[in-house]
Amino acid sequence: MNSYEVDVKPLFRERSRGAMVARFDLRSYDDVKTHAEAIFKELAGGNMPCHGAWRDEQVELFRGWLADGAPR
Repeated sequence: MNSYEVDVKPLFRERSRGAMVARFDLRSYDDVKTHAEAIFKELAGGNMPCHGAWRDEQVELFRGWLADGAPR
């Protein structure tokens, strides 16, 4: 099982955080959990992060975290 602190949070680079901070904080568990479905949709579509799409295995890690109930 993946956790936010160990597995998901490190995937969000400072550049991504800066680009999204007006909408939500990618370094905040609560913000990411609240917006997780929308974040996943953008990640899976290759629209996020703004400086280049994640690799498939990174998107799958996020999807798995979400499917596991988004553990902290």
